[in-house]
Amino acid sequence: MTARTTNLSRPIIEALYTEALLLTDDVRAVFALGIREPVGPEDTMMRLALSTEGLKTTTRMMHVLAWLLNQRALFAGELNETQMRRHGALPPDRGSDPEHLAMLEPETRALIAETEHLHRRIARLDEAWRQRFTMDSPARAFQERIGRELGRLSDRTG
Repeated sequence: MTARTTNLSRPIIEALYTEALLLTDDVRAVFALGIREPVGPEDTMMRLALSTEGLKTTTRMMHVLAWLLNQRALFAGELNETQMRRHGALPPDRGSDPEHLAMLEPETRALIAETEHLHRRIARLDEAWRQRFTMDSPARAFQERIGRELGRLSDRTG
């Protein structure tokens, strides 16, 4: 199999950075609501869920922004590749609690899901970058597997 090598480009990082900034602003707007005294036990649990998921979501976005800022610093020559590889890894995400999510409004759940999706995208980029984008093509692997199977079939019939 032939491996293909590529790298991140500045336009990709800039587009992701803009997307992350906009999403972070939405997160801030949703989770910066004023805290009021709980009315009952259900309200207390909802406030706890909102607070917990807000902290996870905000942290997730800060990790994404930090990774993107490090990539921008690498492009600007402010960090070298060794520094980036040693200290610039995207921290793993701490997923949302399904019970907490069930207490939140659909719009808030959708926003949280969007941040999780962005984190997964950045995590895939980080992993690929750390592996220097050396990946085997899934299509080529499938073609080779079909070729082997056809070869076995022709050996049996031939």
